[in-house]
Amino acid sequence: MSITLNRRDFLRLAAAGGGVAFASALPGWAAERDADFYFVQLSDAHWGFEGPAVNPDAKGTLPKAIAAVNALPTPPDFVMFTGDLTHTTDDPAVRRTRMREFQSIVAGLKVKPLHLMPGEHDAALDNGEAYRELFGPTHYTFDHRGVHFVVLDNVSDPAGRVGNEQIGWLSDDLSHQRADARIVVFTHRPLFDLAPQWDWATRDGAAVIDVLQRYPNVTVFYGHIHQEHHTMTGAIAHHAARSLMFPLPAPGSQPQRLPVPWDASAPYKGLGWRSVEVDGAPQAYALTEMPIRNLT
Repeated sequence: MSITLNRRDFLRLAAAGGGVAFASALPGWAAERDADFYFVQLSDAHWGFEGPAVNPDAKGTLPKAIAAVNALPTPPDFVMFTGDLTHTTDDPAVRRTRMREFQSIVAGLKVKPLHLMPGEHDAALDNGEAYRELFGPTHYTFDHRGVHFVVLDNVSDPAGRVGNEQIGWLSDDLSHQRADARIVVFTHRPLFDLAPQWDWATRDGAAVIDVLQRYPNVTVFYGHIHQEHHTMTGAIAHHAARSLMFPLPAPGSQPQRLPVPWDASAPYKGLGWRSVEVDGAPQAYALTEMPIRNLT
């Protein structure tokens, strides 16, 4: 059975749950048109992280996000998790244990399918070996209701590159799409140079963007920077998601990229996830930012 949501109803429901709506400032937004579908983006769970000064509820925020998604009045068509499922560790056995624990928790999602991709914390120390062993390919495509989704891996290479082989794969994949195809790309790191000194960039991201710019209807969703952020490269909109574990400061706003300390007066401040409503018009997306809340 197909799922449809009236845009006004969707945003009203999201607002009732404490969300903040952001309508992508792109051509083609059709007000009051019935939505085709919507999906949820989760990011940066960092399962295994410990740091009471940063998040005293480190074992609770991922389950709270799962519960919140399960409680949505109308279920999304799918859930996308844009990397850093687990927190980095030098121990391969601990890495796999954390990944299995993450698997067990997200298995509680009522929504299927769940699409995953690695972050550098999951993949950079072993070139994605453990991730592929437990979760499957690090880059792939899927199609849903007229939209072509591309998942890119810019983390398995410890240097932060996509690599010529994967860029060739991307170019070939998109060559089979119509010139006006609606394309959504998921990455972990930003493809553009947001703050290279903080590793908030992709070494060969410009080459990826060159491929994507051949198509007029491309939008990128990513994680990694632990905060909401929106920018354009040419006609391509890039939207970063909040983290489920700890927020990070604004790009380049301080000398070091250190987590924002926990604020006991405003618990879970800066943590959250988003719903993305996909309208029938090309490049028409309504982003609704949903905070993490104490559900107990």
